[in-house]
Amino acid sequence: MAAPLKDLERVPWDTIRDSSGTAGAIPVLLHHVARGDEPTARAALATLRERICQYGFVVDQATAVTVPFLWELARLPQVTCRAQIVRLLKNIADARQWESTASAYPKLLHHRHDYVGWEREARRAVRAEQDVLRQLLGEPDPELAEAAAELASTLAAGRVSGSRA
Repeated sequence: MAAPLKDLERVPWDTIRDSSGTAGAIPVLLHHVARGDEPTARAALATLRERICQYGFVVDQATAVTVPFLWELARLPQVTCRAQIVRLLKNIADARQWESTASAYPKLLHHRHDYVGWEREARRAVRAEQDVLRQLLGEPDPELAEAAAELASTLAAGRVSGSRA
């Protein structure tokens, strides 16, 4: 298997925004999640969560490009916080803060930052790799399998309701 996160350098992180400004710190946080001991990985994931899915429901420009790396980490048995990663993916899949706000305030759709578009792209990114869930549902770790089942349910509900991405 190739080294995890080998494609991180392909993303122009310093030109992308997260909730704190530039997303330049995201690669370091992902590396800590991938290679850190449990306390280090969990702390890095908590910081990452605040940067790409603030409050558990507000996504930003960097969210969609970060999602494939989260899926990659969720697949790796050596990663110590896989269930928490899958829960973060579920939060991203559930995110509709900007879309809901835009339905009441349509001017948001014309804001110089494409908040609604970023939210939709993030949901599409989660959905794009949902076939990983088959592997995760069969994991012996009950917390991981439960998180995967919750994400699978969220994604299935999104298809049934006909929600956008």
